[in-house]
Amino acid sequence: MPTLPDPQQQIITMHAAFIRRVVELGQNPAERKQLESVLETAKANGWGALVGAVRAILQGQRDISVLSGLDEEDSVIAEAILRGMQNPASLPDPSARPDPSLAAPGLAGMIQNAARGDVKALSILSEMAEQMSKAGGPMARLAAVVRPLLNGERDLEKLCQGLDTRTEQLVVDILAELRKADLH
Repeated sequence: MPTLPDPQQQIITMHAAFIRRVVELGQNPAERKQLESVLETAKANGWGALVGAVRAILQGQRDISVLSGLDEEDSVIAEAILRGMQNPASLPDPSARPDPSLAAPGLAGMIQNAARGDVKALSILSEMAEQMSKAGGPMARLAAVVRPLLNGERDLEKLCQGLDTRTEQLVVDILAELRKADLH
């Protein structure tokens, strides 16, 4: 089984373009209007708390209290923005992409941990499913599979009903990972 990357690094990689854009625009007063557009779009997409923290950072607040009230994902993004403001060399590569081959083992591990009562895994899984639902299309259909998997459903036909080929393959891979884990 491949080694899973650090969950925080996965979050940073997924949101690298946003992190870089906020830091780059935030350090250039002439780009304030464009920055506001980026922040308003983020807010409209459900990142209100994160946008509030980003605005505080852009107004000069650099202490850890700016992270209070943020969920784990928003906190990781805000910390990356803080680091980027202090050291632009720390900014993530916006062309980096999460390794899709790690999706099935990662999701299977979270499903397994959440099913065993791991509150943090359940919370992360819930947030992921919510974001996938908001994304629509195949991601929303995958999100609809998470709860049944968490509840122990393993019937491939039931789980894959209405999924496209790629999403169905991901579910097949998740089931394979869950079976491997059950054998150990």
